[in-house]
Amino acid sequence: MTAATWDLVIGALLILAALTGTLLKTLPISAAALYMGLGFAAGPGGFNLVKLGMPADAALVETISEVAVLISLFAVGLRLRVRLQVESWIQPALLASLAMVITIALMTLAGQGLQLGLSAALLLAAILAPTDPVLASDVQVRHENDQDDLRFGLTAEGGLNDGAAFPFVMLALGLTGVHELGPWGLRWLSLDVVWAIVGGISLGWTSGAMFTRLVLFLQTRKKQALGMESFLALGLIALTYGIALHAAVYGFLAVFFAGLSMRNVERAVGDEAGQAQATAKPPQVRDVAVAQAQTANAMTRDVLDFARELEKFVELAAMLVIGCLLRTEMLTAPNVLIAVLLIAVARPVAVYIATLGGHWTASQRRLGAWFGIRGVGSIYYLAYVSTHGASPSDVGTITGAVLVTVVLSVIVHGISATPLMNLYQAAKQRGR
Repeated sequence: MTAATWDLVIGALLILAALTGTLLKTLPISAAALYMGLGFAAGPGGFNLVKLGMPADAALVETISEVAVLISLFAVGLRLRVRLQVESWIQPALLASLAMVITIALMTLAGQGLQLGLSAALLLAAILAPTDPVLASDVQVRHENDQDDLRFGLTAEGGLNDGAAFPFVMLALGLTGVHELGPWGLRWLSLDVVWAIVGGISLGWTSGAMFTRLVLFLQTRKKQALGMESFLALGLIALTYGIALHAAVYGFLAVFFAGLSMRNVERAVGDEAGQAQATAKPPQVRDVAVAQAQTANAMTRDVLDFARELEKFVELAAMLVIGCLLRTEMLTAPNVLIAVLLIAVARPVAVYIATLGGHWTASQRRLGAWFGIRGVGSIYYLAYVSTHGASPSDVGTITGAVLVTVVLSVIVHGISATPLMNLYQAAKQRGR
């Protein structure tokens, strides 16, 4: 394609992205599915305008999907106004840990049942394990004060498990001999599990808090850094992720917790302002506290608005890439079976076990079991293992299964998300 043709295609796609919000309200299809279909039509599976494939273009796919996931994780963190009650986080933590482990175990068995070796089966299972924060907007919290436990749980799960899947990907790479696991797996356990997870959470929380407090100080005391929220958001994402990579901790977790921490500072500053007004603090102290609370609220709102707009763009790019990677010959019986087993068996079993004895209602457990959306996160992991030493034969074997699973998930979950969540919301309203 010539530069002029690329300009026409990109311009048309951006305009389409701007118009789909209204257009898709009348169609039984999600924006992600539409973009994916356009990508397929443009790729080798369609008119062959864009030549993109795995593992040849793994580095490009890794970069695009990595950026998409990072922006989405940060936005997800900002959407979640931190709940102080520990019990609110028990369910998301179980979904991102216990449910993920069960899903990986079941899908590893499924892969071996389809004649994959242990390392390839585990690699496939780990890649498919995380739910997707990029494509799950219809089932996520609608605003920062949304108190619905199901939406909160699914949103927090999507933020947590893109990073939580990394240890299992590293374990699978270790079984193939391209990553050091250490004697009895101790190196993997200490560095890839404990250090990388705890370090990622700590780094993200600390950087988000320090960054936000610094900006508030500059804005309220020094009258600086005003009106630059888009640069602040991108700067925090890039800075946190860069430090995480240098520290060998999970950058996905770090960026998610950076967004979460920024939102927590806003809540904390608001509480401080309320306490200052309720007590006999000097007027100057009260004025500063109120000004900081107003600035924090405006800043997080503006940053979140920018992140949401950016999310739409990276969703468009990522889904076009996924569509371009898809080939009709990938629609084989084993690949479709893997997709069906994950969506209809492994996910429901894992969620029902992880929510056993929890506070979710029966309807929330059913919807949580269904809405295990797979998407850009799985494509990132697929590209990551390809660029980090996984054998081309293993990558070639699992690529079709991963793409078919993502495509099926995008279609069935995209079609069902809005009507099912509307029914759920209506039932909640009637129950009041």
